[in-house]
Amino acid sequence: MAITVFPPRDFALDGQRCRVHVYDVVTGTDRIVFETDEILLEAPNWSPEGLLLNGAGKLWSLEADADRGDLSEVPLTGIPPINNDHVLVPGTADILLSANDGQIYRAPRAGGEGVRITDPDDPFMHFLHGVSPDAAWIAYTALSIDDGRVLSADLRTARIDGSEDEALTTGEVADGSEWAPDGSWIYLNTEQFSETPGHAQIARMHRDRSQLEQLTFDDCVNWFPHPSPTGRDAVYISFPPGTQGHPADLEVELRLVRNGHWRHPETVATVFGGQGTINVNSWTPDGSRFAYVDYPVGS
Repeated sequence: MAITVFPPRDFALDGQRCRVHVYDVVTGTDRIVFETDEILLEAPNWSPEGLLLNGAGKLWSLEADADRGDLSEVPLTGIPPINNDHVLVPGTADILLSANDGQIYRAPRAGGEGVRITDPDDPFMHFLHGVSPDAAWIAYTALSIDDGRVLSADLRTARIDGSEDEALTTGEVADGSEWAPDGSWIYLNTEQFSETPGHAQIARMHRDRSQLEQLTFDDCVNWFPHPSPTGRDAVYISFPPGTQGHPADLEVELRLVRNGHWRHPETVATVFGGQGTINVNSWTPDGSRFAYVDYPVGS
C-alpha cells in the first residue's frame, strides 16, 4: 500500500496562517509565541538559542521565551532545500537536517557549511528522526519511492557519519524513530500491529531489534512519539481514524503521556494541523515545556 510523499508546502487554504505554540506541562498553559501568514513554519526543535524550525526550504531561528519572538534565517550553505525532519546533535553545536534530495546533512546550528553524511547511491530516500544520546548513531526512515508514491517505509540506523547502516524494520511501514534519553529504547510509530492500512500505533524497541512493544491501543492513527529529556513524559500526535500517513490540514490531537502511563494519555491540545505540527522532538531540556505549530483558517 502506497502512502503520499508530502513536498515542501505553502499555505493551502484561503485565510490560513501559522502559529507557533509553547505548552507548559506543569501549569497546563498554552502560549502562542509567533504568528504569521507569510511563511509556513514546521517542526520546532528546542535549542539553547531558541526554537529552530524549517520553512520554505530553509532553517529559521525563533526566540521562544519572548512574548512575540523575532524570526531570523539561519544561513546554511551547501545544503539543498530542507524539510521538517531535523534533529540537534547532543553535546555539540550542530544540527542534522533532511534535505529534499533525500539525503541527510550535518551543519552548525548557528549557520555555516553543511556536509552530507548519507550515501547518495543508496536506493532509498533518507528522512532523519533520531540521534542517540551519545551522538554516535542516527535513526531515520528509509523510503522506497516510485512515481512520487512511497512503496515502503522502514526504520534504519547508522553511525553519525553514515557508516554501518542497517535495518531495524523491514516491510512494516514504520516512521518517527527517536531514542529514549538513556539510550535504552527507540520509540517509533508502526502499522505492524494492525491489518488496517495506515493504522499506525506507537511502539518501542531496542536497537538490536528485540522486544518490540506496542504502547498505544486505540482507533486513532498515532505518530511521532517524543520522549522528554528527563525520560518522565512523552508527547505524540494523534490523527483521526482512517488517516493515511501524516497529512496536513485536518484536526489532530496532541497527547501527553505522564510518568510512562501510555495507556492513559491526556489530550492537551486539539488543533488544525498535522504535517509540520510536531514532527521532531521539541522539548525543553528540563522537560517542562514543548513547542508545536498549528495552521488555523479564519479568525
